[in-house]
Amino acid sequence: MPLSLLNKEQLDAACAPCGYNLIIASAGTGKTSTIVGRIAYLLQNGVEANKIMLLTFTNKASSEMIKRLESYFPKDILKNIQAGTFHAIAYRYLKDNHKILLKQPKELKVLLRSIYNNRIFSDIGSSPPYKADYLYDLFSLYLNSSSGSFVDFIINYSSEHEIYAPIYDDVFMEFMELKKYYNYASYDDLLLLYRDLIKEDSMYFEEILVDEYQDTNYLQNSIIFNTKAKSLFCVGDYDQSIYAFNGSDIGIIASFKDRCSNANIFSLTKNYRSSSKILDIANKVISNNPRIYPKHLEVLKDVKDSIVEVLKFEDTKEQYQFIARHIRDSKTNLNNIAIIFRNNVSSDYIEAALRELGIGVKKKGGRSFFESKEISLFIDILNLFFNKHDMMAFVHVLSIGNGIGESIAKDIYDCLINLGDGDIKKGLFNPKNIKKPYQNRLKNAQLGLFDDIFIEEDSARFNKALSKNFASHLLLSHPKLKMDSAIFLDKFYNLFNMKYNSLDTLFNGILNSDFFGAIKESVSISRIKNKYKILQKEKIDEEKNNIDRKIKILYNLSKSYDDLGRFLNSITLNSAESSNGDGVNLLTIHASKGLEFDDVYVIDLMEGRFPNMKLISKNGSLEEERRLFYVAATRAKYNIYFSYANKDSIKNTNYIPSIFLKEAGLVI
Repeated sequence: MPLSLLNKEQLDAACAPCGYNLIIASAGTGKTSTIVGRIAYLLQNGVEANKIMLLTFTNKASSEMIKRLESYFPKDILKNIQAGTFHAIAYRYLKDNHKILLKQPKELKVLLRSIYNNRIFSDIGSSPPYKADYLYDLFSLYLNSSSGSFVDFIINYSSEHEIYAPIYDDVFMEFMELKKYYNYASYDDLLLLYRDLIKEDSMYFEEILVDEYQDTNYLQNSIIFNTKAKSLFCVGDYDQSIYAFNGSDIGIIASFKDRCSNANIFSLTKNYRSSSKILDIANKVISNNPRIYPKHLEVLKDVKDSIVEVLKFEDTKEQYQFIARHIRDSKTNLNNIAIIFRNNVSSDYIEAALRELGIGVKKKGGRSFFESKEISLFIDILNLFFNKHDMMAFVHVLSIGNGIGESIAKDIYDCLINLGDGDIKKGLFNPKNIKKPYQNRLKNAQLGLFDDIFIEEDSARFNKALSKNFASHLLLSHPKLKMDSAIFLDKFYNLFNMKYNSLDTLFNGILNSDFFGAIKESVSISRIKNKYKILQKEKIDEEKNNIDRKIKILYNLSKSYDDLGRFLNSITLNSAESSNGDGVNLLTIHASKGLEFDDVYVIDLMEGRFPNMKLISKNGSLEEERRLFYVAATRAKYNIYFSYANKDSIKNTNYIPSIFLKEAGLVI
């Protein structure tokens, strides 16, 4: 049984009495084994599987924990445990009773920009207004970290933006209303809806287990306590709290004992991962942060030849090239090597240096299969067949047309709504005959309104190049449309006149359509031009075949679903946990969380780069940067290399070594 594999500390925690239990599990002390042991203990003691909820930071983590239990308990029992991320569990709960269309942030930002761009800031304060994309991120931060009003949040975040706060609030009121109208749901919306509904639900849990408790935010913690549970089993390490930018609050784990009466606190102190040399460095640095709960780690791995080395360079370029050569000459398997960095700018240069030597790179958190241009466009075409009123999918798909873009695509969408009395399909195929298909658009000037004049053109001016049914369509009266745009729209019209009776016929119909053919042509030409600087028909045809193969992969994925909506939501929910490539692991510190490697390189350890002083000045903290260093260092099992450079000649910037190298006693 899993319990027999635990050390005494882990076993004491796993067999804790029901109630409020917090387990402080430092890096490499076996928190996963302890959680698995706790679930086994609950099942052995008669707790029904469907009365257990396991909340993890990734779906992969929960799957691995359940898989460990399969040797001891039947799968048909284990499948009843509610396991996954907050978002996955929320979606599972909501999907059968609430019509929602999950959208990724990049898609929702399109919607927000379409609203924001119709606002005019007539009174300008000491700082310019936030851009729409940044405002979206701020709103997400607000939902995850605050219970007050958005206006108050903005003022507290930056008093200089108080003058804009009413407009920001007005933008988000419209944003929320439009999402509700189209049944769109962000990841934040999933949690908000789930939190409110589960509070009223008669369902309850015997115990909720929470992994990575130090990274929970206000919204997630309110879900934990809104859920009816007799017992909590929270596992975390305050020294690894690194998600403040996403609203996580270290105060949640710090105040556990004060908030929860009769709470039990357990500590796991035996480190099974890192050598004593590596752990000594990590502990020297993190000890400069306030100690919330006492910790005294015992190193169990006896590695006499473990390497802890500082690599100093005159220039950053020299640093990246040396590390690439060092890895090339290393005897360690590439898959067991990680290069960890604080800032994404480091990724581009180190990847280039590795690839120049023919060294493979595996990037976690990079662009996934679902984010490639052709796949994301195909998915949005599917979205339109599932929900003809999916405005974001509409804008994304049409904006690729020559001479169209996001702004004109949104105008066309609004035009079709107008022509169809709120029904896109009716507006496209059976439009009413009106004089002004494109209505004047209202804009906001410091919450005052005025009309934007829109002069329409003759909708018949493109007829010679269009199919009979689409010729003279009133949407063609947009003044900025060109002939190429009209032909592209004609192909769009003909595609959406297609009939289908299964996912199979839908996939093939889209793939073989003139409209997707135009998209393939556009994407292929753009790619070949960027790659080879000249257009070669042979290369373009090869790229088109590559696109067809990728669509085939997408089609094969869809075979597990008999419902188009569930297939689309599944893609949105799970695409974020992707990892691409093979070879050296190239990771941000956040992406490295929970992983371990034989050899680790922590690069660009210079003041300004790591710690990142720019982020510290924007509501960050040196304490969180120090926790990031601790996380990076404790990914290493045997060898770790810290590197820095005196200057970046490309940016013409001079540097001094990171304060963390000084705190570790590695530099003077």
